[in-house]
Amino acid sequence: MLKAIIVDDEQHCIDRVVKLLSDYSETINLLACCNSVDSAIKEIEAINPDVVFLDVHLQNQTGFDLLAKLSKVDFEVVFTTAYDSYAVEAFRFSALDYLLKPIDSVEFERAIEKIEKTVGLKDTSKKLEVLFHNFENNLNRAKKVAIPALDGLKFINTNEIVRCQSDASYTHIFLSTGKKFTATKTLKFLEELLGSNDFFRVHKSHYINLSYVDKYIKGKGGYLLMKDGATVEVAMRRKEEFLKKITN
Repeated sequence: MLKAIIVDDEQHCIDRVVKLLSDYSETINLLACCNSVDSAIKEIEAINPDVVFLDVHLQNQTGFDLLAKLSKVDFEVVFTTAYDSYAVEAFRFSALDYLLKPIDSVEFERAIEKIEKTVGLKDTSKKLEVLFHNFENNLNRAKKVAIPALDGLKFINTNEIVRCQSDASYTHIFLSTGKKFTATKTLKFLEELLGSNDFFRVHKSHYINLSYVDKYIKGKGGYLLMKDGATVEVAMRRKEEFLKKITN
């Protein structure tokens, strides 16, 4: 049975998670509810939980302050937070779970299913490293991202990605270092994850980093010469939007 702790400074939010967890009493044992960083640290060190439901804002501190004060983070973390567009992006990039308040029961169920699959994989520290990097550099376009790959999560800087090429339900990702790895996700997933001013879907099979375009060759749709030496086709229906994007 998994050991759980709730950390939140609002009682009604604690009550909501307690109620949702009641449906999982056979697999998750809720052992403590804390409303401050100091009390949470004591309970975490005493209980050694498998999962912590952690509020981002805790009185005059944050959930990140709590994690930074621990000697190790060897448990799953599910952040709970009010909506903030940048925070949501940072959580997505890190592959850490988050629940938006007020917490929806369907989203909570998905989070629990994911926890039950990932507990014990010991990726939390690396995920947190990505999250902290992105929060500390929120004005910097170079972000870190966690991407599911054949041999586990890959943690890379987004500005290292030259292009992504679809291969059915997988995606080959080519890096500026000359290395390549295969993500166990579709190109659509990568497009939604990385979507920003830096990337563009030029073809149903190709998603590129605009910073690595070396030359555009005219044609019906045309094609691109990338700085890594690759040639990438531009779909005719994507040509006009691509040209606007690359010239702005």
